[in-house]
Amino acid sequence: MSKERKPRPKTRSRNPVRPGEAEADRVAELAATGRVLSRSERNEPTPSLPDRIPILPLRSDVVFPQTVVPLVVNRGSGIKLIDEINLGDKMLALATQRQPDIDDPKLADLYTTVSVGSVLKMLKFPDGSTRVVCQGMFRAKIVEIVQTEPYLIGRLEPLEDVVEEGVELDALTHHVNDLFRRMVDQSQQVPEELQVAAMNTHEPGRLADLLGSSLPFSIEEKQLLLDETNVKARLTKLGGLLARQLTVLELATKIQAQVGSEITKAQRDHFLRQQIKAIQDELGEGEPDNPELDELWTKLEKAKPPEGVLAEAEREMERLSGMHPSSAEYSIVRTYLDWLAVLPWSKSSRDRLDLRRARKVLDADHYDLEKIKERILEYLAVRKLKKDMKGPILCFSGPPGTGKTSLGKSIAKALGREFIRISLGGVHDEAEIRGHRRTYVAAMPGRIIQGIRKAKTNNPVFMLDEVDKLGNDFRGDPSAALLEVLDPEQNSTFRDHYLDVDFDLSKVMFIATANMLETIPAPLIDRMEVLQLPGYSEEEKLLIAQKFIIPKQLEAHGLTTKNVAFVDETVRRIIADYTREAGLRNLEREIATVCRKIARKHAEGNRVATTVIPDRIVDSLGPPKFFREVADRTGTPGVATGLAWTPTGGEILFIEVTGMPGKGTLTLTGLLGESMRESAQAALSFLRSHAKEMGLDAAKIVKTDLHIHVPAGAVPKDGPSAGVAISAALMSLFRKKAIHQNLAMTGEVTLTGRVLPVGGVREKVLAARRAGITKILIPRHNEKDLIELPAEVKADVSFHSVDTLDDVIEHLFPSSKPIDPATKPTKGLKIPIVVKAKRKTGPSDKPVRRPGSA
Repeated sequence: MSKERKPRPKTRSRNPVRPGEAEADRVAELAATGRVLSRSERNEPTPSLPDRIPILPLRSDVVFPQTVVPLVVNRGSGIKLIDEINLGDKMLALATQRQPDIDDPKLADLYTTVSVGSVLKMLKFPDGSTRVVCQGMFRAKIVEIVQTEPYLIGRLEPLEDVVEEGVELDALTHHVNDLFRRMVDQSQQVPEELQVAAMNTHEPGRLADLLGSSLPFSIEEKQLLLDETNVKARLTKLGGLLARQLTVLELATKIQAQVGSEITKAQRDHFLRQQIKAIQDELGEGEPDNPELDELWTKLEKAKPPEGVLAEAEREMERLSGMHPSSAEYSIVRTYLDWLAVLPWSKSSRDRLDLRRARKVLDADHYDLEKIKERILEYLAVRKLKKDMKGPILCFSGPPGTGKTSLGKSIAKALGREFIRISLGGVHDEAEIRGHRRTYVAAMPGRIIQGIRKAKTNNPVFMLDEVDKLGNDFRGDPSAALLEVLDPEQNSTFRDHYLDVDFDLSKVMFIATANMLETIPAPLIDRMEVLQLPGYSEEEKLLIAQKFIIPKQLEAHGLTTKNVAFVDETVRRIIADYTREAGLRNLEREIATVCRKIARKHAEGNRVATTVIPDRIVDSLGPPKFFREVADRTGTPGVATGLAWTPTGGEILFIEVTGMPGKGTLTLTGLLGESMRESAQAALSFLRSHAKEMGLDAAKIVKTDLHIHVPAGAVPKDGPSAGVAISAALMSLFRKKAIHQNLAMTGEVTLTGRVLPVGGVREKVLAARRAGITKILIPRHNEKDLIELPAEVKADVSFHSVDTLDDVIEHLFPSSKPIDPATKPTKGLKIPIVVKAKRKTGPSDKPVRRPGSA
């Protein structure tokens, strides 16, 4: 039973007149009339052509003599030309380009026949463009270009019209007027002002120019008329163009009449059908409902959406039933209802809450990552006790290649849920998250709703990959749209712009991945539980390679463990000499390279079982890409080894200091950031102020120019954690003693000599171990970061905690002896540290990458 529809209230659209619109309308009216005052009417003398005249290139306009044309100028050179012309009231040449897409045209890019004119009026608009009204005065020909900057200036020669009086000229004029009148009768789009101007123009040449500039001819055809100086030939060409245009108008009128009659018939049939339907409804003999719409309504009811969504669907269904299938809006409403019918409003997958099975699945797919595995098992345990628990919002943060994305698939497999992944890297449009409104052409829901439809359940594991690489521009900020999606208190009523109804996302388990947290907005990080995925040690990489990577690559290359065997020492050699990363991607690539070499031999017929040994690895991978350079680059006074953190893992830094006689100036090179420069200045200030306690010559420090350099000068470096290494390098230089070759250090230094904690300790330690470091100095407050280090790392590296630079000195030099407590400074070095609330002690020295490690 159909419901009565209330008539929609009529609204009046208000179009306020913006400043400048009235003036623009008067400009357009002046150009549309085509009426041009003669020089005698304007009391102007006949202009003489100067030797040099500026040229304004036109992309898609042809200006004729004795006509007024509005032009839009948006090139910088053109705007400057117009400004100077308007100020000086000079003449200019209006030249048409042969190719409109050329920004800086030369003489070869312009038609040489031009119209010399002047500027009557100029308007500047807020978008930066300038609109002018120009009047053409007479024809001219460009002889040469004499200047190109700041705009074109050329030498022109005037062209005079060739008029051959006689009966033939009068007949051509009459023929052109007759064709123009017939065009006016066929088309309602010819302005009345143009008709009046044509009637009042008796000079044949001016009539041809007026009609040629005002009628819808192509640029090439208009230029052909402008090039013609013989009036009789110009009228002949114009007559041909008018005859062709008249034929097109007559054919278009005929086609329009046919189409109009067909539309009128369709409207009449639709009206009669509606009358028949109303009569049959009154008699109770109505036709059965549309089976297609009945099927769609059945799907909607089967989806079991909430009451509000069902009411919206019913309203749209009533609209759809009253539309004709050929109408444009019919397909829009039908597509919208299809989306409502296919979404899993009440369909959820059943969670597999067997904790032992989940643990086996996670262990089979990933090595270590105990924290994350424990978090998933805790979620399953709580889910087992509380059925209506909301889905967690997790964020996996760590270097590339540590298994963040693949871990999401394992979690979905352990839970027995569907897995959906969308990549957010480079997304700039907010509509990618919230969707487009239905008023737009080709509108569609956002990626969240599309993923839910693809999953066919309302509780999938939804991975938002590369959330730290979101962008924003004039189309909105996608990270702001994610604030609602990733908030369990709000996402139960998530509203996509296309659906315009609430959809419950609280059952979805969202997992975001990021390489670094600094680029993610703070409100978005606050909504997520951040779980760090640390880099792998050499032993962990070896185990993962033997258990996961090598079997995977053998299968991918058509090999088996019976054909190929990798010994542990070979894998260690690949890890040490051919990769330098926190993750596993490059290791997998190098193993794949070895497998390809072996697969080629097998394809050529050599199917002998192969054991990949360390000595033959060079044949497959070439010479080693990396080497342990600590021993080569240290061992001299003034060189210290520091540790740095990067988004791709840890790295070692070499701090080099040299001195020369001078006035105590400090030079810093190596593309250092502001924080690193300040650390160097603080370290030098402390040494100067405590030179005596440190056993240094204060007078020598004052008279020495210092140059601090950090190699890999093309890579930006920043962060405060190099303070200890810079101080150690300075003390090594002034004491003329070399620091331990196997010693590295990290920590921020204050002016009082305190060593403050830093971030990224695990990644720094793993990088130091890869480089062969056996002894590391860390701030005492960073001892807590050593607890979760692998046991093999703790066995290979000794750690020494330091509070002040006094503690650092004791470990720097091989022959160092502890400083006598009687001479040890007491003031300044033992003052309790005061840390401001906003001070950042997070990861430092970023972004830094060693050359060749990309």
